[in-house]
Formats: sequence, structure tokens, C-alpha cells
Amino acid sequence: MSGPRPGDDTAFFGHPKGLLYIALTEGAERFSYYSMQTLLVLYMVKHLLVGGHAEAVWGLGWLTTWRYHGLGGQPLASAIFGDYASLVFLTPILGGWLADRWLGRRTALLAGSAIMALGHALMAFEGCFIIAMALLIVGVGLFKGNIASQLGELYPPDDPRRATGFQVFYIALNLAVIVAPLISGTMGERLGWHWGFGAAGLVMLAGLVLYHHATPWLPPQRRAAPDASPTTGLTRADWPLLAAIGLLIPAQAMVLLINMQIYNAYMVWADARFALSAFGWTIPTSWVVTLDAAISFPMLLGVIAFWRWHAHTTGKETDELTRMIIGGLFMVVGALCLVIAAQAPAGARIGLFWPVLFHVFNNIGTAHIMPLGLALFVRLAPPALNATVVGVYYLTFFLANQAVGITGGWLGAMPATQFWLMHAASSAAGLVLFGVVRLVLGRQPPA
Repeated sequence: MSGPRPGDDTAFFGHPKGLLYIALTEGAERFSYYSMQTLLVLYMVKHLLVGGHAEAVWGLGWLTTWRYHGLGGQPLASAIFGDYASLVFLTPILGGWLADRWLGRRTALLAGSAIMALGHALMAFEGCFIIAMALLIVGVGLFKGNIASQLGELYPPDDPRRATGFQVFYIALNLAVIVAPLISGTMGERLGWHWGFGAAGLVMLAGLVLYHHATPWLPPQRRAAPDASPTTGLTRADWPLLAAIGLLIPAQAMVLLINMQIYNAYMVWADARFALSAFGWTIPTSWVVTLDAAISFPMLLGVIAFWRWHAHTTGKETDELTRMIIGGLFMVVGALCLVIAAQAPAGARIGLFWPVLFHVFNNIGTAHIMPLGLALFVRLAPPALNATVVGVYYLTFFLANQAVGITGGWLGAMPATQFWLMHAASSAAGLVLFGVVRLVLGRQPPA
């Protein structure tokens, strides 16, 4: 299939027009995902796992016995959330492999979007809860790694616009995170949980239509021959880069643990402890996610502006790994803000000063780590394994969310100060691993 040649298209503010369509499509998928992130734990804790509703869910009793060992209430909700949120970052490995070998990226993306929309529709039926989440996991797996790979293919290998393109991509993601709790979260908490899940499904369908319309501005469909070996294109120089990628996965997972906990135990803690009422009106707890995203957006723009200014004044670009290390330091400080907030007297509502400060530092950190980490993986990935390696990138979030599912259940079993101090220590340990990655890479490959 034909498509634009990398570097020829500058129709979107000097970038390929396909960047606009890919960013909007990613925004629709992220609206879908963060609607689930916003509502899922609250839905389980306040509705599905109380009042006899759980007995109607097909397969939940078996899962509780086999996987969750008799857990109930908030620990069970945290464990289910952790599995869901981690598996949506594990399946992109298979989705990338299927796209590389058989389907092609475009077919995988279209199929993933349709499967996700179906999953949201089934969330309207309590008995289909497990089936709906399974479909959402499969759909994200087909979608996620492939959209990032397709974004990378819009640019020639050494195009300096690539990093900015990924940051624009990340801006679209953040806008979706701002809007999703305001629409899906408010509808879910105020009108009924299924209204919130349904809104996510409609937005996902809109993203599917938009992506199909964008075909002329997207990279051509590519797939390897089914009988080709994925390692035939590897060179000796690729192996140290693959080793560095292997170390980056747990390093990023440890640094980002505090960020991923926002959608699990942090939401439950905020619902129980934060002062969310003013002038007789109670702010929906789901708006905490909007607060995080609303802070994230200007922090991302500020980080982009700072590094552009830095490059202009020094005459050189700072490599991705150095910026990621700096971001990790901000995340440690953010976690310590929650440690301070948790020292409020028992039974007293926590004011929003320290939580807001946490979101500021945390989002400065993620603005350094998430888009640049993805750009680094795309750049280091050998062409023969491009989408597969980008899928491997999401193992970071698989590991982080598995840890979230386990540690989130400890919220009520340990003092809150100790709980959040544990997250600060995790981020600090990840920074040490970043240093090891720098040793493996030696001098950073040119961006």
C-alpha cells in the first residue's frame, strides 16, 4: 500500500499531517483507557463488590479462589485493577509481533479499536464484567505498540523532529486524561457507572472512524514475510542496545510506581481522606485524575520549553537518559510530598496543598520520563523487531501495575506515611538502575 514518504510531509506545523491524526486517535484510545482508570476501582469498591452484585459476575468466584485467594473489598479491587492495568501493557508485545509478522500495523489498530469499543459496551452488563475487561485488554494490546511504531515511521531515522513529534503525541494523551474524568468520571459517579463506561465506548468508536479516514496520510502497511526470522536483520551493534532496553524496563517501572498508584490506592485514599467538599458541594473523587492531568499539561509544555531554551543557549541537545534521570529525581520529591500529607491527624481531612504539590513534582517527572523513554525505545529498536520492541517497552507498565495491584492492598494494613515512603524508595532505586543503563550504553547514540 502507498503512503507518504518520511520527511516529505510538513503540513502540520512543520510535521507530517499524519501526526495530527495519530495523536487524535491516541487521544480517543487514552480517553477510553483513562475512563477505566478513573472509574474501575471506585466502581468495584462502591458497587460491584458490595451488596451481592459480585455473585452475578461470571467467573469472578473462580478468579477469587484461584488468583486472588479469597480477597474481598478494597484489597480485591486493588488486585483486580492491578491485573487489568498491567495486562493492557503486556499484550502490546503480542500485538506488535502480530503486526510485524502478519496483520500489519493499520489492520491491528483497526481491530484493536473495534474490540475496545465492544468491551466498553459489555461493561453495561454486570455479569459480563470479566469478559468486558478481557476484550479491553486484547484491544489495547493490538492498538498500543503499533500506534507508537506508526508515529515513528512518519519520520526518517535521523530526523530531529522525532522527539518533538512524540511530545505532541503525549500532549494529546494528556488532553484525553483531563477530559475523561470530567465526562466519564462525572457521568459514572453522578448518573450511573454504566453511563461512564458507555461514554468511553462512544469516544473509542469515534477514534476508529477518524483513524480510517486518515489512511492517505499514514505510513504504508508493512509486515514481514511469515517465514522470515525476526533476528535476521540484527547486527552485533544491536545487542548492547537490546541489553540496555532490558534494564530500562524495570528501572522505569520502579521510578513510575508512584505515578501508576494514582489510579488505584491513591484514589481510595483521596476518597476517604481528602477535603473534597467546598460551599456545600462535594467534588467527585474521579476529578482527582483531572487535577493530575490538568497539572500535567502545563508541566509538559514547560519541560519542552525549558529543554529547547537549554539547547539554544548551550548549542547542544541533552540526551534522553540524562533528562529521564532528572525526571526521576522530581518523582522522588513528589512521593515525599505525600509522606508529609499523610502525617495529618487520624480522622482529619487532608487539605489539598501537599497533594497538589505532589502532582506538580510527579508530572514534571513523568514529562521527562514517559515521552522520552518511548522515543528512546523506538530509536533503539532494530527495524526487524520495531513494533515488537515497542511492545516490550510497555513491560515497564506491566511491572509497575503488577506492583500497584500488590502494594495497593497494603494501604489499610500499614501507616500511610510508611506506605508513601515505600513509593519514594522505589523511585530512588529506579534511578540507580538508570545509572547502570548509562554504563551499558556508554556514550548515548545521537538523537
